[in-house]
Amino acid sequence: MLEKAVAGQSPLAVVLLSGGLDSMVCAALAQEQGFRILALTIDYNQRHRVEIDAARGIAEALNVERHVILPLDLRQFGGSALTADIAVPKDGVSDEIPVTYVPARNLVFLSLALAWAEAAGSGDLFIGVNALDYSGYPDCRPEFIGGFETLARVATKLGDQGGTVRVHAPLQHLKKSEIAQEAARLGLDPGASWSCYDPLPDGRACGVCDSCRLRRAGFDAAGIEDGTKYGDDG
Repeated sequence: MLEKAVAGQSPLAVVLLSGGLDSMVCAALAQEQGFRILALTIDYNQRHRVEIDAARGIAEALNVERHVILPLDLRQFGGSALTADIAVPKDGVSDEIPVTYVPARNLVFLSLALAWAEAAGSGDLFIGVNALDYSGYPDCRPEFIGGFETLARVATKLGDQGGTVRVHAPLQHLKKSEIAQEAARLGLDPGASWSCYDPLPDGRACGVCDSCRLRRAGFDAAGIEDGTKYGDDG
């Protein structure tokens, strides 16, 4: 099945859809801006499957044009607590880049999104990175997004022929509380998304990994019901 941008139709955009809160809000914002969504989920053999299931449900709820779950086994490389037998840190968010950083993940994922976008005749990519309330990953910073746009223009036929490649990062400068507010404004179900790095055996989120801490703090600050079941809930 080959999707192509067609004159007179709403434009296509490839949205990286991880199954997390940020990517869900990002996809909904792309739709709000008038884009038809090609949702790309990378199954990189991370330590749990819940996130993939969440992405599938979000894509269905948003009625995207097409949802591709692309296998890419980054466990073959390791180097991260999400792709190797390394304990997920649970002692609080620090100023150091944590071991949950997956080497070059967003660079790899955006490259794949760009390949699909170009094949579909689109120059628009959406990614839900955030550079405020986050774990300090270098591939979430504005410098990375700007640098990738520049690279994409010289690395593609689209760019070589004068086309424009845009990497939309609408959550880049939002606090997690503001992202929670956007989810509410857009009528999204936060409970349909998944953020935890290390789910408990009973299916609840651990509540204490970096991602859980940032998510919980954001929803608490926004005064909005999260919808996630945490291990320390009553």
